Amino acid sequence: MTALAGILQARIAATGPITMAQYMAECLLHPEHGYYSTRDPFGVAGDFTTAPEISQMFGEMIGLCLAQSWLDQGAPAAFTLAEIGPGRGTLMADILRATKAVPGFHAAASLLLVEASPVLRDVQRKTLAAYEVQWADELSALPDQPLWLVANEFIDALPVRQFQRDAHGWREVQVALKGGELSLGLSAAAPIALLQHRLADTRPGDIVEVCPAAAPVAEQVGAVIRDHGGAALFIDYGGWHSVGDTVQALRAHKMEDILASPGEADLTAHVDFETLALAAPCAHSVLTGQGVFLERLGITARAQCLATKLSGAALESHIAAHRRLTHPDEMGSLFKTLALYPDAGPPPPGFE
Repeated sequence: MTALAGILQARIAATGPITMAQYMAECLLHPEHGYYSTRDPFGVAGDFTTAPEISQMFGEMIGLCLAQSWLDQGAPAAFTLAEIGPGRGTLMADILRATKAVPGFHAAASLLLVEASPVLRDVQRKTLAAYEVQWADELSALPDQPLWLVANEFIDALPVRQFQRDAHGWREVQVALKGGELSLGLSAAAPIALLQHRLADTRPGDIVEVCPAAAPVAEQVGAVIRDHGGAALFIDYGGWHSVGDTVQALRAHKMEDILASPGEADLTAHVDFETLALAAPCAHSVLTGQGVFLERLGITARAQCLATKLSGAALESHIAAHRRLTHPDEMGSLFKTLALYPDAGPPPPGFE
């Protein structure tokens, strides 16, 4: 049993069941035993691998997309280049390398990383040691100036509440105790105003997930873009108009029971991009598969260029990385991209 499991068992025994969102928040962010508070979870030695760790091409395409969007909006002389949940800093490093030849882009950019984990901040400092970077705990620190922002696999780590449709309303999925062990249960059925609009497209037994923190992210980022210009790219796995149980635990690159190792496994849920789009007070793009998005930006031409310098195992690995990022059977369809941009402006490159 993990240390956090004992803490949660004692809490539930004393005060009653907790929601799925409360459970996820404790598992991921508990100050002493939370998953993100205590480790660097990325890469082969960690629990999962994100797109920037698979290939430099991912960050290069994102960088060129952001730089072209900046140019399309008149190349403002001062702007914030931000990332939410920047991991090890790999994506931002690739963005900066790909854009160093864009005249004026680096000189105008102020780098801001929104990162709460002290462990990951230390890794990011090393990765981005050549650049002047500011860190913030929350999005409220975004300056009042044009903003170009990327959030890759950030929203999926925000805690979700789960509700199961009932003939008489909704039952909330809870983490309770059964025989002294953590167990999933359901609350009593009740009408939920938050889900009144979902009665028309669900049936008894269906599960709907609600991410309370997702809409405020889109609201804050979208407000800066509405008022000052810029663009934001959200890249994650998920879809539009969520239905179903998508909460999952990943440890050492393998799936496990979400209650098995509190604080020791990564917990995520599929992103409902509809929530982000509708909450943003600015324009949003059509939801676009990651593979289509990267192909429109020219990743295949870049891959072919890099391949001319490779051979043997390195070439095979490079080809596999391109496939993993873009192919429909890999990340190409599972992962989606959504852009926010000013109402009067063009969408960033890669979006129709």
